[in-house]
Amino acid sequence: MTLQCLVLDFRSGELVVRTLYRRTDGPNPGTKARAREVQELTRNGLQDALEALEARVDVVGASGYEVREDILLLAASPDAAKLMKGA
Repeated sequence: MTLQCLVLDFRSGELVVRTLYRRTDGPNPGTKARAREVQELTRNGLQDALEALEARVDVVGASGYEVREDILLLAASPDAAKLMKGA
């Protein structure tokens, strides 16, 4: 199972996390096994993101006036940080 993307959406007192991943086979949707796998994948992805925020962070895109959106580029690991442009 390979994590592709995590999208965090903060809505009126709740957090919605969309976890996009690739997998060739595995438990069927709606099963406890599938829920456990996705929960673990999401947890690991969030932990990796938090660790990356401790290192170098580059703002690589921005938009908006009243509602703003900034896009951050983070290295997934300390070794990857060395490969980032300008590191």
